Order: sequence, then C-alpha cells, then structure tokens
Amino acid sequence: MNLVDLPSLQSSLYLIDAIGPFFPGYDRFRINWSKLPWIRFEAMGEEELNETFAQVRGDMQVFCKSVAAIGYTGVTLDDVPHLADHEFYEESVRERIHLYREHFRELFRIIRGEGLHVYLTMDILTFTPALEERIGNSAKKQREFLGELLDRFFEDFPEVAGVVLRIGESDGLDIKEQFRSKLVLKSPAMVNKCLHAILPVFEKHRRRCIFRTWTVGAHSVGDLIWHDATLEKTVAGITSPALVLSMKYGESDFFRYLSLNRNFFVTDLPKIVELQTRREYEGCGEYPSFVGGDYEQLAIELRDVPNVIGISVWCQTGGWTPFRRLAFLENSSVWTEINTFVTLRLFKHGELVEEAISHLPNVTNLPALQELLRLSEEVVIELLYLPDFARRRLYFRRVRMPPLIGVYWHHIFVSHSLKKMLNHFVEEGETSIRAGYAAMSKIKRMRSLALECNLPEEDIEYMEYTFGIIALSREYFFRPFDDEIRKRLKKAKKRYKRRFPKGTRFRYTVKLDFEPFRLSRRYIRFFANYLVRRSPGYRIVDRIVGLRLLSIAYFVLKRSRPKLMPKIARKSAMGIDAVFK
Repeated sequence: MNLVDLPSLQSSLYLIDAIGPFFPGYDRFRINWSKLPWIRFEAMGEEELNETFAQVRGDMQVFCKSVAAIGYTGVTLDDVPHLADHEFYEESVRERIHLYREHFRELFRIIRGEGLHVYLTMDILTFTPALEERIGNSAKKQREFLGELLDRFFEDFPEVAGVVLRIGESDGLDIKEQFRSKLVLKSPAMVNKCLHAILPVFEKHRRRCIFRTWTVGAHSVGDLIWHDATLEKTVAGITSPALVLSMKYGESDFFRYLSLNRNFFVTDLPKIVELQTRREYEGCGEYPSFVGGDYEQLAIELRDVPNVIGISVWCQTGGWTPFRRLAFLENSSVWTEINTFVTLRLFKHGELVEEAISHLPNVTNLPALQELLRLSEEVVIELLYLPDFARRRLYFRRVRMPPLIGVYWHHIFVSHSLKKMLNHFVEEGETSIRAGYAAMSKIKRMRSLALECNLPEEDIEYMEYTFGIIALSREYFFRPFDDEIRKRLKKAKKRYKRRFPKGTRFRYTVKLDFEPFRLSRRYIRFFANYLVRRSPGYRIVDRIVGLRLLSIAYFVLKRSRPKLMPKIARKSAMGIDAVFK
C-alpha cells in the first residue's frame, strides 16, 4: 500500500471501535471491554491462535461491511505494543509479536478492502520487565524509545493511518499479561514534552496522532478532561498538523446530565468527539437505552465549534461487565446498532433525531419505533438516574463526580450508607419515588411497542424486572426505615434471580446491605459542604486537604498495607482510586 492511500491530515474522521470480532468464544465471566483480550491470546499455541484468528477475520469482514455501509470512515483497534517489534523486548515477547503481526496484516487487508482506514490505540507507556530494566523511570529515555518504536511501526505498517494515544490508563496489579501499561506522564509539562518529541515522527510519515485528553484516576493531569488551564498547558506551543485532540463530550465519563465540555472551546487544534453507543453504565445493550435526544443536543451545540472534525464512537468498548452482546455480529445487540446508526446521522449529516431514525433500514412501523426509543430514553433519564442528584454539578478533588449513583456497570447497590448520602443531596424524596413508578408504567407501554416493531420484547421484560428493583429501592432510600421494605427488596431480588437464572442471560448483581452506617449525618454534611464543591475551580481547602493531604493518606495506606493492594488494584478498575490519588 502507498502513502497516497492514506487520508490527508485535514480530512474528517468518523471512527468506530472494531474490538467486537475478537470476543466470540471468550468465556471469562467479567470481561474488560477497554482493550482486546490479549491474555486469552497469550495462552494459545500457534495452531489454536490460527483457528481463533480465522474466526476473527470472518467476523471482522461482517463488522466492517456493516459500519462502512452506515458511513463510518475508519476503525480503531488495539494496539501498537503487541505489533511493534524492538530489540529491548525479551526474545519470547518478540516471537509472540511476530505471530500477531502476521494475523493483523490480514485483518488490516480486510478493513481496507471495505474502504475503511485503520487506527491503532496504545497506552503511554507499556512495559515488559526487560524494557523497564532498559529505560526505567528516565523520562528522556522513555520519550526516545516511544519515538523510535512509532517510527519503526509506521515503516512496517504503511496501511495504518494513525495512532490513538492514551496517557491516563495503567494496569492494576492483578493484570498478568506480557505487556503492562504504566502511568509515566504525570503533569501537563511532561505530556507537552512527550508530544513535542513524537509529533515529528507522525509528520514524517503523514500519520494522525489522536491524543485522548482524559484519564482514569485523579493524578496530576487527572483534570485534563475538563480543566481549561490544564489543557492549555498540555498543548502549549504545539501547532503540528498531525495532532488531533480526542475529547469526551462531558466533564466525566459517558453519562447523562452532562453539559458540553467547555474544553471544546479551548485551543484551535482539531478535535473529535468521543461518544458511546453501547452504554456501559446503562445496560451495555441488554435493553434499549436510546441516546438520540442527548446526542442531538450535543451535535447542535458543536455546530458552532469550527475545529471539530468528526467523532469517535465506542460501540463495544468500555466497562468491566459480564454483558457480551456484540454489535453488528451474529446474535448482536439491535439497541446498540440503532444508537450507532442514529449517532452518525446526527453528527455527520446534521439531522435531527426523527429524521435519523427514519433512515434506519427494515423499519416496518416508524411511529411505533420512534415512540419506543423516546420512551426508553425517558425511562433511563428518570429512573436509572436520580434526577434530583444527577442535575447537581459536583466536584471532588480533580474529578467531576458521576451523576449516576447506586448503579455501576452490572451492579445495583442498596445500602444504608447510600441512603444517608442521598438524603443529604435529594430534597424531594417522595417526588422521586412517584417519578420512579411513573417511569415503570412507560416500560409496560414499551413492551407492546416492541412487539409492533418486531423487536425483542424479552429485552423490555428484562428492563422491567431490573428497573423494578431500582424503583423499589427509592422507597428504602427516602422513607423511614421499616422491616417491610427490607423484606420486599429481598423478595424482589429472589424473584429477579428466579426469572433470569444462571445459564439463561447475564443479569445485574443486586447488593443489599441494611447494616447501619455509623458515620453521623454531621460528618456527611461536613464532607458534602466543605470537600465537595459545586464549581470546577479549586478552592484553598481543595488544594490543602483534597489534593495534598488525601494523596499523602493514600500513599501511607499503600506502603503500610501491601496485602491490600490486589484488592485496591481491582477497585482501581472501577475508578475508586480516583478519589485518593
């Protein structure tokens, strides 16, 4: 392939993740959907690897044909380190890299054959023991190695149009793969130096450097996702035509109730919007969670931002869950596919929701479908979220607190500690209870609409059972405690498990904890009033207590309790460490 086949550095980007074809047959219960299951491939011999990738190629063909027909122009895949050879690696690692390279060349050929461009992701940096021994903690050596690795990679893979850089992720201590990512860029100045060092490599090869401006934990660049001053320092003096900023639409993860990230109005560098259509916090496609209304408003607001050149859609990426519906493949998630189709129409063609839905193929009853999708969005907004809490814009340390509380990935939490906290933030508890049951009545209407549209009515039933527990939990949260509500919640949990027993479909884990939470309301008020703030800017108390003292406390805990670290590492995947680091 010649360089003339690559897109220009000025072209628009309409990207979608293509990790789905790598997961059929992966039998691990809880899957990390943020990257390819490399640990699965590492355990395979050469013959088994050949058989697995033969299936991947077939699924990749199906996937790419579908997303290209919709109008996407490129796909993103993991990852550069598993494909880029270097003499600093162990010999066994290099042998494995050569196996992967041959399989991925075939995948790239399939992707390009469907008219799509290929973009590879990578964390900065990903180590093996031998590599870490060679370059250690020297920032200069790390930058030099990264530049050299990318230069060789672009020489070896001329069909790759660019690389998506992630600076804010590191693997927990429980990750046992050959490569382990590690946080090495811990300040805007360090990120700036790194970009200055590697961008000439991208320019030399005419490749796109897509830099993700978000991090998982609240490290020293943990506010890069939302803090305008941090972003300005990070990209100061950079004018490279190869650089594109990839930004989440809000100040937090992929949630509702988020206003447009104001960093879209900072710097003149080109930007793309990251959007999630398989909503990791909203069922992962197990039930309809339509994003049309939410994304329509974002698309309208972004029309006034001249340097937004496209979108990057996550149709499979995100979360640690057992839910495993695969978009655009056999036994796929129709709800995710609808979201993925409509999202592109909104941002690429400037359509409104109803017009975008009307372009969906094989629609037999358009009015019924439009009503079904509208109701699904309303139910999620009114019941999965708690509007009285979700509307509050709250910050703790360097993070914007998520607007979704009590439901996390595939867990529903009902506890006395949550009851105490919600009673501080929610003023109209009875109104929230009534609104929850009103939303449940909309689900009943959705079931009949699904039948009219020839869509899976059983998914709406699953939604009804799941959301019924959430509606009932509001009675526990906002009414005086009595033994009757505890019994009703336990009975609802048993009924849920009976309706969806193991071996039928993956369900939410309902965690009930009615043990009294001993922390008094006075301390909760202190925390909410003094450590949680309502605006992005840092106060003196945030800088002294939130940023400094809590970081020291976390460091002391980490050094004094080494046996706890595997558990802390697992929790870090859920973002809990973001509170302390």
